[in-house]
Amino acid sequence: QVQLVESGGGLVQAGGSLRLSCSASGRTSSTYIMSWFRQGPGKEREFVAAFPRNGGPYYGDVAKGRFTIARDNVKDTIYLQMNRLKPEDTALYYCAASEDGLLPVLSSYKYWGQGTQVTVSS
Repeated sequence: QVQLVESGGGLVQAGGSLRLSCSASGRTSSTYIMSWFRQGPGKEREFVAAFPRNGGPYYGDVAKGRFTIARDNVKDTIYLQMNRLKPEDTALYYCAASEDGLLPVLSSYKYWGQGTQVTVSS
């Protein structure tokens, strides 16, 4: 089994920055793909970014140009640096992990964290 714990969320003014972290424990050899998703109020969960082990970053449209994903395989941790935040970025941000599958597809992910709340004020 794999456990995922997110941290780093909070309240920030529009234009500000936050850095989210997700730490994996357990059978982390199974976490070939680690990704970030988010779910805002009244919205469906959407893909933000992914980072396969021994691969490179892959971004959804919402992340391009403002967000950066990084992966530390030694620490079994991924990060999401979010810059120039907007009110529409307000959401619960989830960390997810999978052994294989299509990176932006929800059903590809076997393991999920509890989420960390990001709130961006005007």
